[in-house]
Amino acid sequence: MTQIVRRAVVTILFLLILAPGLLVANSSESEEPLVDVMGKVVMHDYVEVLNIKIYLPRILLVDGSWYFYGSTNSAVDSGEFQVVDGALVRADGSPVSLDMSITSHLVFVWIGILLVLLITFMASSKYRRGDGSETEPKGIAQNLFEVFFVFIRDQIAKEFIPSNKYEKFVPYLFSVFMVISFMNLFGLFPWGISPTANITSTAILAFITFFVTQFNGTRDHWRHVFAFPGVHPAMWLILTPVEILGLFTKPFALAIRLFANMLSGKILIICILGLIFIFTDIFGLAIGASSSIVWVALTSLLYILKGFIALLQAYIFTLLSAVFIGMAVEEHHHEDHETLVASATEVEV
Repeated sequence: MTQIVRRAVVTILFLLILAPGLLVANSSESEEPLVDVMGKVVMHDYVEVLNIKIYLPRILLVDGSWYFYGSTNSAVDSGEFQVVDGALVRADGSPVSLDMSITSHLVFVWIGILLVLLITFMASSKYRRGDGSETEPKGIAQNLFEVFFVFIRDQIAKEFIPSNKYEKFVPYLFSVFMVISFMNLFGLFPWGISPTANITSTAILAFITFFVTQFNGTRDHWRHVFAFPGVHPAMWLILTPVEILGLFTKPFALAIRLFANMLSGKILIICILGLIFIFTDIFGLAIGASSSIVWVALTSLLYILKGFIALLQAYIFTLLSAVFIGMAVEEHHHEDHETLVASATEVEV
């Protein structure tokens, strides 16, 4: 009896942790894989809440004409589109030129941005009333806001960006850190999705950092890209292409690092929980249910680790963004260096 109760508790915990429909329990009656790993991490045209699918609008451009539908089913029911290999194609066979549809990942990106805006406006209203500026911060929310903001300002922006310019970039760095943190943490909740497990999301974030960095780059920054001070012009043919390539490898590394870490963590959790069904399929229900104690316990530890990694990856992305911005806005005093070299030469002579 005790064993039956234990198995029931484990099963309930498993169902609470994992979204229903994540894994396929029996593969012998279907061609679907036993553990549908990629089905959980890829984008969908719906958001699933409490096992209820909320379908999202489809916005399509085909041959210069825009089409708007409330969902994929609406597009198919209209008779103008059909689903081919999981993608919408116009009924006459014309491919979609541009797909601007709302996706599950995009919804969670918007939620992350809205949460950061909400928290920032609430904190701003308190500071205007004097809470935190004339008195001590009040409430857990404002204290946490101040801890994160001061940390980003003093430990990241001030450390890696020149002292006369860092304040300009604090709002951007703080916003990036908070938005990425929320998007990373969303994947820890049942039916939640981590938009940063999508390369498109991380690429857009990296592109914004790239734009901010290059837009604020000083004349000295661009001199080090196209005309190196103190270097023979013949060497520019080698160094300039390398420096131009370096401008793009930095945001590329930002995007890949964040994407790979968040995607791998999600896949690892799904695979470990999937061992319950794999053991059940191979050894039977008794072994599968018994082994679930180990897999759920291991997954719980991974959840704690993944929560730490979610904040760590947001920190690393923000830190590297500050480093790249600091390198671009820094002023190098080549005149002083050249004067020192000339003085040393005169002394030797």
